[in-house]
Amino acid sequence: MKQVKTLSFASQDIYCGIDVHKKDWSVCIRDDERELGSFTQPPRPDKLIDFLQRNYPHANFHAVYESGFCGYWIQQALSSQGIDCMITHAADVPTSDKDRRQKTDAVDCRKLARELSDGSLKGIHIPCHQIIADRSLVRGREQLVQDQTRYKNRILSWLHFFGITIPAGYKKSTHFSKRFINWLEQLDINESSKLALQVKLGGLQCIRQQLLIANRNLRKLAISDRYRKQVELLRSIPGIGITNAMIFLTELDNITRFKTFDHLCSYAGLKPDIYSSSDTIIVKGITHRCNSLVRDALVESAWKALADPALLMAYKEYKKRMNYNKAIIRVTKKLLSRIRYILLHQTPYVTAVVG
Repeated sequence: MKQVKTLSFASQDIYCGIDVHKKDWSVCIRDDERELGSFTQPPRPDKLIDFLQRNYPHANFHAVYESGFCGYWIQQALSSQGIDCMITHAADVPTSDKDRRQKTDAVDCRKLARELSDGSLKGIHIPCHQIIADRSLVRGREQLVQDQTRYKNRILSWLHFFGITIPAGYKKSTHFSKRFINWLEQLDINESSKLALQVKLGGLQCIRQQLLIANRNLRKLAISDRYRKQVELLRSIPGIGITNAMIFLTELDNITRFKTFDHLCSYAGLKPDIYSSSDTIIVKGITHRCNSLVRDALVESAWKALADPALLMAYKEYKKRMNYNKAIIRVTKKLLSRIRYILLHQTPYVTAVVG
């Protein structure tokens, strides 16, 4: 009887670089030495898994794609089938000048596969399913706040466009109180203008209702067993309420994943962008690479945290040698340090402590 040898890539590493898009994926396959092939496929993990297992059975599969619009679901789908999948920050992928000048999907996936096989890529933190879901609620609420601001600005711009002056009694018109909305609805304008205004007011009202639901659900999440203790600890800090506490907890996830305070500052965007060459050093201000939601919440909380005498004293000292914007960033960094300490040691905040 003739013996048939079974194809097996056992103990061999196969690397897969994926340039993900909504309509299709560009994929490059390689081993430790050479490129084995590249192709375009539908945006479905099962198609890729079937290809790998059929052509390179029993191999150790490694995959990578860049973080972006597709989130974590591809990584979760591939990992569930035993594929070691990494998500990397697009700005962290080494790129040559040639790659920049001849950028295509095929070039991008080859670059990812090559750097993955060389071990030069670093993956981003991948939270658990529950944190991802909780984070989506918090971020959704922030999106509604932004949409509400847009509608308010549209209405105010509409008033300016038609030369309608807001009476002096409505100084806080940007808050859009019930009294101010009643004034808008009673404006003496023609029918078409009234309809245009009603459309904008209707959109604002709809967003306000959705925001009310989001706030209610956020408060329920904050008092759940997963977050109650952590929220109480963060709320012991002057200036941090339920919303900002939930932003910190869902975005930072496990505080121990930040090995140093410098690492945490980098994630929150409280480090400067620096250009240094020979004797030339240019500091460009705080970096644009950050979790903007965390940084905005930190700066907002820092202004309110000046109720703590220690932070107020630090702010006044900083203002002696810099403007108030730079001073509040320094205070924000101090506040972040205290948030880290509280979450690491599970101890309430103590006011008037210099440090």
